[in-house]
Amino acid sequence: MPRGPREKSETGIYHIIMNGANKQEIFHDEEDSLKYLETIRKYKVQAEMEVYAWCLMNNHVHLLLKEGNEVISATMKRVGVSYASYYHQKYNTSGHLFQDRFKSENVDCNRYLLTVIRYIHQNPVKAGMVYHADEWRWSSCLGYYGKDPFALNLLDKDNLLQKVAVDYIITNDRFREFNERSNNDECLDVKRKERLTDDEAREVIKQLISPIEIAQVKSFPKEKRNAVLRKAKAIKGVSQRQVARILGVSVNLVFKAKERGENP
Repeated sequence: MPRGPREKSETGIYHIIMNGANKQEIFHDEEDSLKYLETIRKYKVQAEMEVYAWCLMNNHVHLLLKEGNEVISATMKRVGVSYASYYHQKYNTSGHLFQDRFKSENVDCNRYLLTVIRYIHQNPVKAGMVYHADEWRWSSCLGYYGKDPFALNLLDKDNLLQKVAVDYIITNDRFREFNERSNNDECLDVKRKERLTDDEAREVIKQLISPIEIAQVKSFPKEKRNAVLRKAKAIKGVSQRQVARILGVSVNLVFKAKERGENP
């Protein structure tokens, strides 16, 4: 069955993962990584998009982008074709370098925006590549910490911090503490150990919220709905994305359903 069009982000902001075809490596040396970032910068200017975060791993890339004067899929196609052309010429190869279609998710609230940035920056840490996020050269973390002039030229850090300042007061120290905080962040349906299946999660949620019916939750007033969402997402082995699917609400509503006084 053909895949449908991507759901449009209300904010125009997307978390994107581009994987090497068949999980192949797409960056073999420093020149490759620099070339990819230069390609992103080139099409950032052309498409007038904003770049909020990135992390280059050996066989995949994480990006947090706000689309500009064209849809994000068109911009990412240009990036992929341009970098693949460089790669094939350098290594005398041919064929698909990236998977046919990149993964993406909408980022429609400021709290989740910060979560995605942290998730991206901590990718090398959780993969066991480094001990601290700022030890990985090929992410935007060093740009946020003011340590990498190249990153600062690519990164729209000030635009991002102004955006989240609507909801949160973010100083440099506070951002760094949040960025390095130990967490169990899950983005783009990352599967973790001891995760319940959707059928199992549905039964647990049904029992937890009884006598409320699952179908009723999405129509509740905000406070009543958030109370249910907080209960559901606290269940061990159930991801916030499962909660969203099962209860028929957007994942952003689940992330927004936080306790009063909870800080980013």
